[in-house]
Amino acid sequence: MIFLTPDEYKIACYAWLTLAIVVFFTLIFVKAPYGRHRTAGWGVEISAKMGWIIMESIPALFLTIMLIFGDHRDLVVLFFWAIWTAHYVNRAWAWPNRAKLEQKLMPLSVVIIAIIFNTINCWLNGIWLFDLSDGYELSWFTDPRFLLGVSVFFLGMIINIKSDNILFSLREDGSTGYKIPRGGLFERVSSPNYLGEIIEWAGFAIATWSLAGLTFAIWTFCNLAPRALAHHRWYKEEFSNYPKERKALIPFVI
Repeated sequence: MIFLTPDEYKIACYAWLTLAIVVFFTLIFVKAPYGRHRTAGWGVEISAKMGWIIMESIPALFLTIMLIFGDHRDLVVLFFWAIWTAHYVNRAWAWPNRAKLEQKLMPLSVVIIAIIFNTINCWLNGIWLFDLSDGYELSWFTDPRFLLGVSVFFLGMIINIKSDNILFSLREDGSTGYKIPRGGLFERVSSPNYLGEIIEWAGFAIATWSLAGLTFAIWTFCNLAPRALAHHRWYKEEFSNYPKERKALIPFVI
């Protein structure tokens, strides 16, 4: 594992946070060109299914490698590794196989950018969990920060998966086009799946009580909030009967 001093590590995290803010404002004006926002001009394209599998496998595999070679493998750290890995097993293998992506394409450039992001994000979190944290005492399992954070994490995971299930159900008839999703938090916002993921990593940040976790949570918001706004605008342009009471990401707010 690549090791940094605590001061170097903080500088790396703050630099990564600064880039997240830059990305947030960039994505407000430039839609990431995949899915419904796919456009020409972004270079060579590959199978969307393969792209998702490749880029979302990185965090699960890389964090596992860091666990093997890290200095700390106490029960609390193993728990954090397990919930992290569970999320990415779903994103890398379950989600692409259920999303009917066989006929869809995505730019290779998007996959490469995602691989770079996932590698750096995983590296920062792995350094904290397996080196700089000095491990967590068993008493952390009863710490209010852990209990609150894990509860928030699993709430977000449930929202994310249930929202994905609603989207999958729209294509159970074999169709590949887009429809207005109904049910669950879709009655309140256009992208509850993104809201769920943001909540997940906010919970992880609280449970680990770490700068790395906070950095990841902020990055998740900076990446997904602009896309949720783009989805919301797209729905309203595409469907004249789109529910006017729905917000983009946060019920009753935005």
